[in-house]
Amino acid sequence: MLVLAQVSDLHLDLTARTTERAERVMDHLRALPRPVDALLVTGDIADHGEEAEYKEAARVLFTDAPWPVLTCPGNHDRRPAFRTALLGAAADASGGAEAPVNSAHRVGGVEILMLDSSVPGSDEGLLDEATYAWLEGRLGALGGGTPVLLAFHHHPVALHHPRLDSAWPLQEPGRLAALVERHPEIVGLVIGHAHTPAATTFAGRPLVVGPGVVSTLRLPWEGEGLVDLDAPAGFAFHVLDDERRLTTHFRVV
Repeated sequence: MLVLAQVSDLHLDLTARTTERAERVMDHLRALPRPVDALLVTGDIADHGEEAEYKEAARVLFTDAPWPVLTCPGNHDRRPAFRTALLGAAADASGGAEAPVNSAHRVGGVEILMLDSSVPGSDEGLLDEATYAWLEGRLGALGGGTPVLLAFHHHPVALHHPRLDSAWPLQEPGRLAALVERHPEIVGLVIGHAHTPAATTFAGRPLVVGPGVVSTLRLPWEGEGLVDLDAPAGFAFHVLDDERRLTTHFRVV
């Protein structure tokens, strides 16, 4: 059994409010009696994509972390600073500074693929040609025998909020659906972006939306205003069992 924590949409901007909310979640996770197997951070880590914001994020996320911290960018993130200030990697990655930030991690017999759905200069999402080539290569190398979890930022299905669904979705979701359908070893998809805990399906697999740390989306039937800034910070626990069943528990602090 694999237990993963997920945080998303921290939007760290060097203000006391965003830092306190992120630290509150991380303090809670570090104090668990039994550590999780890894922490997934699914984008919008920084609010403006600035180097100083990523240095703050590195301090909050990585300091005294008893588990691997796996990250991917969101639409507020900026790839060059994400690489250098958060990951400590070279700015001139293969493909250039604006190449997608994709990464593969083996955790407890499961391959976790963190995908970059950000589009430089846009809030929309897209898995580009380089990402699909990388993803197909990773899946091909695994040979179908290893369970795979995909994690990225943007939502590929409607979440029933008119502004969210019209302005900032993942483009070309049919291409991703076709890939998922070809690969039964993909056991589920985990995303952020929407600032609301949600569960649905995509291409016949579980798709789970992690809550936002910085705020919570206000759904159309919940009143006016896009987000609730007073709602508690949220996060998720994902459990992948020996039957490859993905179960998610949501928490707030």
